[in-house]
Amino acid sequence: MTHDQSGMFGASGTGDTSGYGGLVRTQASFGSAERPYGSYFDQVADDLERAYPDFSDAITRVVVDRGELTLHVKKERLVEVAFILRDKLKFEMCMGVSGVHYPERTGQELVALYPLLSLTKNQRIRLEVATSDLDPHIPSVVEVWAGNNWHERETFDMFGIIFDGHPGLTRILMPDDWDGHPQRKDYPLGGIAVEYKGATTPAPSERRSYR
Repeated sequence: MTHDQSGMFGASGTGDTSGYGGLVRTQASFGSAERPYGSYFDQVADDLERAYPDFSDAITRVVVDRGELTLHVKKERLVEVAFILRDKLKFEMCMGVSGVHYPERTGQELVALYPLLSLTKNQRIRLEVATSDLDPHIPSVVEVWAGNNWHERETFDMFGIIFDGHPGLTRILMPDDWDGHPQRKDYPLGGIAVEYKGATTPAPSERRSYR
């Protein structure tokens, strides 16, 4: 009996039968979008500029891609912008915060993404805030959107972003004494033994082999 050792996407001979390890992706880099943005995005930008005189200094880029409007915000201005968006533009809900790790972006390796929802206007936009790996601090927005409490804890746990002003920034998924942040791209894949109530389960790289 023979077993097919070829993987998805044409991968073979590597032991990786998923094929994902051999995928090559091109990096897309977006500059600021030009007006008209389309949809309701122009109105959002106009309203924010009128409500926030420092718009041009606080917002470094406005990107429209695949039907989404993303405002790139300087981290030191995040809370100011958040209050304006909530109180003046009626983006009452922040749907959480997600982290991203870009090791190749010197000085902006860590990114926090905030999807916002206006229930009043049925509109959605995103905020993006970048910070340095050497100074991984971003202001907490819990005072603006209280529901972000646990989301900021998870992003801290998984990516190491420190949300200044958070009322209780502790790990939420990993043990308090865990070393490292598992969703960063410099975190090792496999080779880490996981302990369950005194029993040790071998690391994934030691449990299975494809021959």
